[in-house]
Amino acid sequence: MPYSKLDRFKLKLKSLTDRANKIDITRDHLSPDAQVTDPTGKNAVILDETVSRIRHARKNKRPVMLTFGAHTIKNGLGPVLIRLMENRWLTHLATNGAGIIHDWEFAWFGKSSENVRANVAAGQFGIWQETGFYINLALVIGAYEGMGYGESVGAMIEHEELMIPDVSELEKVIKESLHTDTEKAAAAADLLRVITTFNLKPGLMTIPHPFKKFSVQGNAFRLGIPFTGHPMIGHDIIYNHPMNSGAAIGRAAERDFLTFADQVQQLNGGVYLSIGSAVMSPMIFEKSLSMAQNLEMQEGRHIDDHFMLIVDLAPSTWDWDANGEPPMDNPAYYLRYCKTFNRMGGTMRYLTMDNRNFLLTLLQKL
Repeated sequence: MPYSKLDRFKLKLKSLTDRANKIDITRDHLSPDAQVTDPTGKNAVILDETVSRIRHARKNKRPVMLTFGAHTIKNGLGPVLIRLMENRWLTHLATNGAGIIHDWEFAWFGKSSENVRANVAAGQFGIWQETGFYINLALVIGAYEGMGYGESVGAMIEHEELMIPDVSELEKVIKESLHTDTEKAAAAADLLRVITTFNLKPGLMTIPHPFKKFSVQGNAFRLGIPFTGHPMIGHDIIYNHPMNSGAAIGRAAERDFLTFADQVQQLNGGVYLSIGSAVMSPMIFEKSLSMAQNLEMQEGRHIDDHFMLIVDLAPSTWDWDANGEPPMDNPAYYLRYCKTFNRMGGTMRYLTMDNRNFLLTLLQKL
């Protein structure tokens, strides 16, 4: 007998416009031209090496991948990342589900970041109509159209609209694809369920995003640069909304993972930047690199000439370059992201630095 489950349709959803927010992107963003203090000592050496590696990679048409946690978006770094993309220093960006959400809320509302402690106590954390409705709808439509997680949301932001198919069209797709393209049939069925459950009218749904100039994923879509989303079920506030579709999210996120892995396969001579992501970035990188090595070795090649810069606020007293992996009785062993990346071959550097200072300094040096 199936276990019981919580009924999200009984939740009392409130409008995002009723939420108190900590960050206003029009006020709290970081200008790409803001002054920054140059790093000194070992940090300066590592940063200069990174700049040189990026220049060399782009000169030789090799990837420069940037993977980051949600605080990179919350810290108002959208304009800095957009300038890096516009100048073609980055070939791929990746973040987690929270990064996708904060970026969207900034684009649609101009504000983000609620009081978690107070809102959990009030039974209201993450239970917001617009965030759950629009992002979940973009994902179920994007999955039907064969798009990835970040691409689906980025397209909605850039175009400021979503196209709702007619029910008869979806029924026809399901019938015709059921024995020839089961993935398409299943994606159409997921979208059909959402449309009928929420009584959505077919046709163009206009969704203004008045602050989209601050959106990293919207601008990535505009520039044709892959922006991939790597969520985990239950980690993000869009799972609180009754429109949430795990199947659609799985399709879109799986596509993004394989897009990410495809870029990793091209990483010989390239650069991988991991900023403030203790779990998502190292986990998807190690699986992607393993698959990439498997494919490359079948062709007599091996990925060894890749440069990985790991940036976080946590200090590390262990010399990863000289000593390799620390023993299990050393606390540095449990600095998980360093341990993982140190096992990935190539060259790894660890930089203890605030993500605002790092990315702004990187942009200006480039």
